[in-house]
Amino acid sequence: MVQTALLLLCILPGLVAISAQADELKPETAAAFDRYIGATEARMDNDMRLNQFLVIDRLPDSLRQEAYNQLHRSQIHIEEMHTEEDHHPFPIPNGQIHHWAGVTFIPKATLSETIAVIEDYDNETTTYSPEIRRAKLIERDGDESKIYLQFVNKSIVTVVLNVYFDVRDIRYGSTRLQATSRSTRIAEVANPGRPDEYERRDGNDHGYLWRFNNYWRIEEKDGGVYIQNESVTLSRTFPDLLAWLINPLIKDISRDILFELLTDTRKAVVMSR
Repeated sequence: MVQTALLLLCILPGLVAISAQADELKPETAAAFDRYIGATEARMDNDMRLNQFLVIDRLPDSLRQEAYNQLHRSQIHIEEMHTEEDHHPFPIPNGQIHHWAGVTFIPKATLSETIAVIEDYDNETTTYSPEIRRAKLIERDGDESKIYLQFVNKSIVTVVLNVYFDVRDIRYGSTRLQATSRSTRIAEVANPGRPDEYERRDGNDHGYLWRFNNYWRIEEKDGGVYIQNESVTLSRTFPDLLAWLINPLIKDISRDILFELLTDTRKAVVMSR
């Protein structure tokens, strides 16, 4: 542990310098992400046909029951996801995908209560503080919405991003809902919080986040509500010299962010009742 801490102290300045260099999303990287999303959403549709609404429903019987038991003990189930192409990892040239899913359970909660919290976009700065600094519902038309969120992350370097989403809700009967959010524009914010704050020009950011798809699944059963969040993001790659160190850090950060997201959502639903 001490050796790791010392190594981080030695390497972090170089890491920050490299991460501060501008990077550009290449067409082949964006196209590969689109193929990954297509295959991922096809898997989600197939899960529905198999009545496997939650990721834990895909587990073998004994593991599935243990996962449900853990959820009912107020634990959160989190797993890293991997969509494959012909049983092989998807090639993402000049980019890397971060794909996670997590599930939590809220006893005595209802579907309508949970939807009200998740879709209360204007108050997300309260529900998910300090990670979300600004939030706004731009427009809503039936089951479709356009929203704006400003994200802040201070895990390795401080990153502030303006992200615009198209959101679509799909109800499956009276007990299930899926809300799909797809980023339509992501802009890195320079000088955040200052009078001269501005969005960096498209194509000239640092590649911290290029694409962001987010999928909520909510199911009311067993005397409460199961909430699942599955997220797929695309970011830059790092030089081999640092990839062995920074990639595990990014993985830990992604997992921690998902854990906090589900914890905050559960807390907000409980407080709203």
